[in-house]
Amino acid sequence: MSLKDINYAQKQRLAYIDFKLLFVGSLSRIEIVNHFEKGLSSATRDINLYKELCPSNMKYDPKDKKYYQTSEFEPLFNHDPRKTLVKLANQITDGFDVVGELAFPVQAPSQLNVPNIFIVAKLVQAIINKKSVKVTYTSLSSGETTRELVPHSMVDNGLRWHIRAYDRKSKSFRDFVISRISEVTLLPVINEIKEGILEDHQWMRMVPLQLVPHPKNVKHAKAIEMDFGMLHGVLEVNVRAAMAGYLLRCWNVDCSNEAKLKGAEYQLFLQNRQTLYGADNLMIAPGYQSDEEGF
Repeated sequence: MSLKDINYAQKQRLAYIDFKLLFVGSLSRIEIVNHFEKGLSSATRDINLYKELCPSNMKYDPKDKKYYQTSEFEPLFNHDPRKTLVKLANQITDGFDVVGELAFPVQAPSQLNVPNIFIVAKLVQAIINKKSVKVTYTSLSSGETTRELVPHSMVDNGLRWHIRAYDRKSKSFRDFVISRISEVTLLPVINEIKEGILEDHQWMRMVPLQLVPHPKNVKHAKAIEMDFGMLHGVLEVNVRAAMAGYLLRCWNVDCSNEAKLKGAEYQLFLQNRQTLYGADNLMIAPGYQSDEEGF
């Protein structure tokens, strides 16, 4: 039997199985039952059909009552990296887009940076199952190196995807661009006490930002207020300290002390600049670095 002989509804369930194995690393019958509101016998038929189509993709653990991804795993469907990253960011755990869906006349800007979907899958597995990873990483400063990381989150910074992880080499939490990772090997469980997300203080700290129309570069402030749904001329945003620099750069927010940046691209101004004190990664915030003495 091939996929072309299978009806649409069952393709959706097979895509779900494929998606869970690829990005979580495991699957149980009850997950299929709960997700599709089907009976156990129906879930069993779907699993048996998946095994018929991909006999080497999963193995059953009777103790855990789960199917686990094997080292020979090859996805049954083609999971588009762009769509998959959007789904992961929005907590959508299915593979429906790979079996076709209604096309809408909506276009988004082209992405120049799209990570390898299999690298993404291994990192997601590590995050979900609380495992560390050994990666081959190429940085601008050090070139190609091998690192042991403990990832806790995957982040879209507006331009590219990276993981937030504890780096065992530097003994600190850092950001790593996913497209610069060429190999990933899953390692044992992590030390939650010093490597877990709760120890990433820059991630756990929330920073309140007050964004207003730029007082010098914008002639009609109401237009900017409408663009961003501002209330009383202010857009209030709470962002993780580790992410503040990315957001401010992405939206070209003038972070200088007295709205010094000129140019049509600077339509927003950060009016509570003092909120950034102590946050990392602010060298990329427009106007911040040259005016750091303002604190």
